[in-house]
Amino acid sequence: MIKKYRVDLKSIPSLLSLYCKIFFVRKPGWDEQPLPYISVATEQVTLSKNKVARYAEVCGFTFDGKTLPLTYLYVVSFRLHASIFTHEGITFPLLGIIHLKNSITQYRSLGIDERYDIECAVVTSKVTEAGLEFDFLSKASVNGELVWESLSTYLYRMEGPKRRVRPPKANDMNWAQPVNWSLPEDIGRRYAKASGDYNLIHLHPFFSKRFGFDRGLVHGMWSKGRCIAQMMPEIGDRACKVEVEFKLPLFMPSEVSFDVEKTDDNLVFELRDHKGRRPHLSGEIHFIE
Repeated sequence: MIKKYRVDLKSIPSLLSLYCKIFFVRKPGWDEQPLPYISVATEQVTLSKNKVARYAEVCGFTFDGKTLPLTYLYVVSFRLHASIFTHEGITFPLLGIIHLKNSITQYRSLGIDERYDIECAVVTSKVTEAGLEFDFLSKASVNGELVWESLSTYLYRMEGPKRRVRPPKANDMNWAQPVNWSLPEDIGRRYAKASGDYNLIHLHPFFSKRFGFDRGLVHGMWSKGRCIAQMMPEIGDRACKVEVEFKLPLFMPSEVSFDVEKTDDNLVFELRDHKGRRPHLSGEIHFIE
C-alpha cells in the first residue's frame, strides 16, 4: 500500500531553511519502494511586485505591473516541490535530479494582486531504463477556482547497464526565421536569484563538474520561460497549455536559436543550438477555447 502524507503550511517556506536541509541533510538514495503520495499546500499566497519584475526581466517578459508571466507560479510552487524533497518519505536528494518535461496550463490571466491557494503533490512514479521517473502536480486556485496548474516529470538516475543513447533529433517544423540569443555565463545565477531555484549545477562550473559537466547548465525552466516570453505577442491573454520536453543540456555561455510555427490553432516551437541542428527544448502550445 502506498503511504500518504498531507502537509499544510501557514505560508510559503523560507528558501534558506529549505536549502539548508537539501544541502546538509544526507539521504541514502532511493529505497526501491513505490514513492509515497505527498501533498504540500498553503493558502492565501501573496506576491511581490519587485520579485515578479526581476523574474520577468531575466526571462524576457514584458511586465505591466499587473499581470503575471505565464510561468511565474511555477517558481512559487517550486518551493513546495523543495518541501516535498525534504520530506522523510523521499529517500533521495534533490541535487542531481533531472527535469525531463513540464506542462503548464493557464485558464485565465492572473493578477499580481490576487491571493493564491497552492498545492503540490507527488502523483505517479515508475521505473525506467534510466532510473526512477516521477511526476509533481502543482495547482493554483483563487476563491476555489482552478486558474493554473503544472505537471513536471523528474528523473532520479540509477546505476545500470551501459546503453547507447542516441542524440535527440530536431522536430520537422518549418525552421524559417529563427531568432538568435546569446546566453551569458551568469544567466544561471541571475535566474536563481529571481526564481529561488539554486540547484548547484546551474550556478558555477565548480559545482556542475561534480555531476560530469564542464560548464554550468542553464535552468530548463528559464529556457521555457524565455521561449514563452518570445511568443507572448501570439499568446496574448488566451487560455492555453504549454508543454515542453528538455532535450539536451544547454551550457553557459552559449549561442542558441529559436523558432516557432503555427499549425491549425496551435504553436510548435523549439530551442536549438546556434546552427539550428541540435534541440535543447521542444514544445507546443494548445489554446483552450
